[in-house]
Amino acid sequence: MGLFNRTKNTAAATTTTVVEAPAGPDLGHLTGDWAIDTTHSEVGFSVRHAMVTNVKGRFTEYVGKLHLDGTAPHNSSAELVIQVASIDTNQAQRDEHLRTGDFFAAETHPEIRFRSTAAERLRDDSYRMTGELTIKGTTRPIVLDLDYTGSATDAYGAERVGFEGVAVLDRTDWGLSYNAALETGGVLIGEKVKLSFDISAVKAA
Repeated sequence: MGLFNRTKNTAAATTTTVVEAPAGPDLGHLTGDWAIDTTHSEVGFSVRHAMVTNVKGRFTEYVGKLHLDGTAPHNSSAELVIQVASIDTNQAQRDEHLRTGDFFAAETHPEIRFRSTAAERLRDDSYRMTGELTIKGTTRPIVLDLDYTGSATDAYGAERVGFEGVAVLDRTDWGLSYNAALETGGVLIGEKVKLSFDISAVKAA
């Protein structure tokens, strides 16, 4: 069964048929609790800058855990806590601005939190997780699309699993509304932010 697989009922005029979503890989061996390995993972983002290009960044300090259920995928869940002060866009002055009240207000809201509320398998190795994202004291729903990238036992005997994911949000929904007008028209910073997750997790002993 797929990691986030589920079934649905379809009713005909005289019969009722239970139809399963197409079977994904056998992921029963993944059932259990996992910790995100931050040294082999990345939590990043990109946003439009000056109407012409994208600025990319990442958070370097975070902790996360997964509960995977390979036989009842809808029971899978995830939690992630990010330290706002660890933001890194490869430009120190910009990073300091992002930590201020114009953006994340890191001193009064030091953490970004995600907690899943539902999970499902879409097709093949593709999954969807919905949850609640808290930024700057505001909690709103978010949808994360994921691809299962594989599992293996590493050179030290640890079981690992990998996922890649993306989510798109409007930053103003979380109170991150700072902007500046450009002389040529438009604004300095786009409202749409693309979040990206490249996750390697280690199974708990």
